[in-house]
Amino acid sequence: MIQRTEVRGLRTKERGKPLILPLPLLSPQSLVRSPQSSKGFTLIELIVVITVIVVLMGLFLNRALFYVEQAEKTAMEEVAGTIQSALTMQYGQILTRGKSSDVAALAQDNPMNWLQKRPRNYAGEFYDPTTLSVESGNWVFDLKSRDLVYLVRNDNYFRPGKDGKKWIRFHVTINYEVSRLPSLKNAPPELTGIVFKPVDPYSWF
Repeated sequence: MIQRTEVRGLRTKERGKPLILPLPLLSPQSLVRSPQSSKGFTLIELIVVITVIVVLMGLFLNRALFYVEQAEKTAMEEVAGTIQSALTMQYGQILTRGKSSDVAALAQDNPMNWLQKRPRNYAGEFYDPTTLSVESGNWVFDLKSRDLVYLVRNDNYFRPGKDGKKWIRFHVTINYEVSRLPSLKNAPPELTGIVFKPVDPYSWF
């Protein structure tokens, strides 16, 4: 005769008698997680990640400063180009009136007077200004040298002229040419043009 056993959880009934089955014994080592099963960052991995992030942030900031400086350079050159166009118009008007002697006065005038609208960063006229007396990023007219000066704000890639100052000085240059014809060798130099250009060469990458 076959005895039937009904399994209910950990208890069984055999001929109406409850029977407790023994639980499997667990080893104490099985309750402790193996260090190899951990999937967190190690100290070395964390240092490597932080180093990579710092390097990338440094490269990003460096390029951002470069583009900011290039934007400043472009804005300065646009103002200088506008002044050159205004100077050409002034020169043309003088020649139209037939008063070439008035051209010399352009070299002493404030170029900002030729513009219909002055730039917002024009600080005005100063007598012998310095980089400390005028805020950087502004134009200023030097009443002593009669130069129009731009004070550079972002100068990481700027190389100044001979004076070593962080500014660019512009002035009006009148060009004359002596005639090469023998019959006119004693004639006064002929006015050939006028240009608005830097006093000293500079480089701004």
